[in-house]
Amino acid sequence: MDLIAHRGFAAEAAENTVGAVRRAGELADAVEVDVRRCASGELVVVHDPTVDRVTDATGQVSDLSLAELRALDVLGSGEGVPSLAAVLEAVPDGTRANIELKERGLAADALAAAEAAGTDLLVSAFDPAVLREVAAVGPDVPTAYLCTHRDDAPAATADRLGCDALHPSFPLCVVTRIVARAHDVGLDVNAWTVARRAVARLLDACDVDGVIADRAVV
Repeated sequence: MDLIAHRGFAAEAAENTVGAVRRAGELADAVEVDVRRCASGELVVVHDPTVDRVTDATGQVSDLSLAELRALDVLGSGEGVPSLAAVLEAVPDGTRANIELKERGLAADALAAAEAAGTDLLVSAFDPAVLREVAAVGPDVPTAYLCTHRDDAPAATADRLGCDALHPSFPLCVVTRIVARAHDVGLDVNAWTVARRAVARLLDACDVDGVIADRAVV
């Protein structure tokens, strides 16, 4: 079962920072980060549409330039909100980057950044339109459909989108047949978000392929 570092192990380091990614990359099979576009046009790594939760500043990411975002302090780490390019450079050789695209219109730039960094890539998204954009730009790039309990037939949706993996919220793997249905159509299943060892053991028993975890030891 693969270990995927959620936002660079968000329970152990300042999420989505270069430092977190560099550390997590030495411990995990893959590192998951979130991608948006900032006001100056670059792709940046931050989960929320605003910087309010993770910094002492306020404002929409889309209204702030890369220089302004870099000048912030993410969760007391002394690091600012990084560019996607900087984060991909921090991923160690042999570790996959799982980038979650939070918006439409990012695919071409995100794939170009990964190619420039030479990074092994998996692209995930909740929005099927985003995954279609990825397929149009890079048909050979592996993709994963993120889903929650509100999705109707998520394995079928992921299969229809040509995805390689399904990323369900972990309770779905326990209380539904989603893992078997995904495996039946050739999809890997990576469950999110895991913070406890007992949950990881349960998911292993459910035959998931990977856990997207907030801690390195699960």
